[in-house]
Amino acid sequence: MDLAGKVAVVTGGASGIGAAMTKAFAAQGAQVAVADLNRPGAEAVALATGGIAIDTDVSQEASNANLIDTVEEVLGPIDLFCANAGIAFAGSEQSPDEDWDRMWRVNFLSHVYAARHLIPRWTERGGGYFLVTASAAGLLTNLGAAQYAVTKHAVVAFAEWLSITYADDGIRVSCLCPQGVLTPILENAGEVVEFLRTTAVTPEHVAADVVAAIAEERFLILPHPEVARFEQRRASDRAGWLEGMRQLRRNLKR
Repeated sequence: MDLAGKVAVVTGGASGIGAAMTKAFAAQGAQVAVADLNRPGAEAVALATGGIAIDTDVSQEASNANLIDTVEEVLGPIDLFCANAGIAFAGSEQSPDEDWDRMWRVNFLSHVYAARHLIPRWTERGGGYFLVTASAAGLLTNLGAAQYAVTKHAVVAFAEWLSITYADDGIRVSCLCPQGVLTPILENAGEVVEFLRTTAVTPEHVAADVVAAIAEERFLILPHPEVARFEQRRASDRAGWLEGMRQLRRNLKR
């Protein structure tokens, strides 16, 4: 896809990867809608990029539907939708249902809600582009954050399903799986992910990779190329990979 003249939506666009993608898309000539619960942050990014800001709670289907309807009324038909908003916090099987439900709705169901309202329009128009922000955790795992690992795996699976199901309708899908990125999520993640900070990249680095992947219509976007090697190890030697992750966890607890 050539982004020039296209209408794009970025959820979680007020900061981090979302803000960087918004600026990168605008630099390519796209009109971008910045969707976020953080209205002042979204407005600041929209002002800097010549776009619009829309209050959006991605965990609610009605809010996603309102976002899509508003963008198409103001800017025109959506060409690219980036389901980027997400949250992260530590947890385990012992975490209360409320924590599991909150992350499930924000990190996963938000993608389903957006696709539910976009796919019929795109199939009728003959195409569209859906980009999801998952995580390397969606291909591997996340130490100390069960809900995050599970929801990001679900996002990868959903993106694969969409790509398989709707490719013949002209709908393209990309799945962004970064490892450590210098955003508030990583800064506030605690010592358990200290090893991620040593190879962390900037949001701008991620956004540049996204622009290149969209131009190529590439499914998997890996700002950290080593993640491909880790995933291959996981698939080819599951027992060895599991033991390696156990050892990493032990080392981090010392």
